[in-house]
Amino acid sequence: MEDLLQCDLCHHRCALGPGATGFCRARKNDRGRIVSVSYGLVTSLALDPIEKKPLACYKPGTRILSVGTFGCNFRCPFCQNHHISMAGLGDSPGLEEISPQELAAKAGELAPMGNIGLAFTYNEPLVGFEFVRDTAALVKGRGLDTVIVTNGCISPARFTELLPLVDAMNIDLKAFSPEFYTRISGSLETVKANVALAAEGCHLELTCLIIPGENDSDREMDALCGFVASLSPEIPLHITRFFPRYRYARKEATPVGTLRRLKGVAEKRLTRVFVGNV
Repeated sequence: MEDLLQCDLCHHRCALGPGATGFCRARKNDRGRIVSVSYGLVTSLALDPIEKKPLACYKPGTRILSVGTFGCNFRCPFCQNHHISMAGLGDSPGLEEISPQELAAKAGELAPMGNIGLAFTYNEPLVGFEFVRDTAALVKGRGLDTVIVTNGCISPARFTELLPLVDAMNIDLKAFSPEFYTRISGSLETVKANVALAAEGCHLELTCLIIPGENDSDREMDALCGFVASLSPEIPLHITRFFPRYRYARKEATPVGTLRRLKGVAEKRLTRVFVGNV
């Protein structure tokens, strides 16, 4: 169809007819242009410890203003923020409007309370690429930090455009299996490419949520850490505990012993490995 437009932001490359919304529920064909429907619409805003992102090796002991919108380009059945990540414009809870200018100003106002900048988190922030880019530029202009917590699965070309505005990032490396990523509607190769870019472009930490029977083998952890170590063995890795959530509400939580075992596997290749959610 001649009226179809293709969104180039991520691996889905959604072909959208007039008025249609993409897989992420945050981008739309609006009168012949692909636009961000989540631009300036906030579902969550909180001043968090930097360690909560999680960032263990970037300005520890500080706090950062954290913001979320709605939408995601994955479909993780274990998502802890599914009420906003799986939502669209019509069913997102508690939407409030805030401009990039207002958000950057608010981050500056909170500096006396230990705030170092602004973190885009909670849902998948990069599906709202334009809002992140525009706000991050203003935050940088104020001498504050920009942090992004992301699944890392957007076009490397768009990712590269954003990196000069980013000071620190946590990428959720959900597994090291293409099949796992297919099940959650992601692309492991895209994430790997962006992990490599982030390792060169900003402070980078990685998180892997360990789900019993899904991504908890020694072999997979060793392969994941081998890839990370090929970039730098100094990249911090957070191995975190799964608790029943969303469509995995009846699954068992990850045994703490599993996390400790996998930490031992990871430490054969990486120098900074952390266990979380215990």
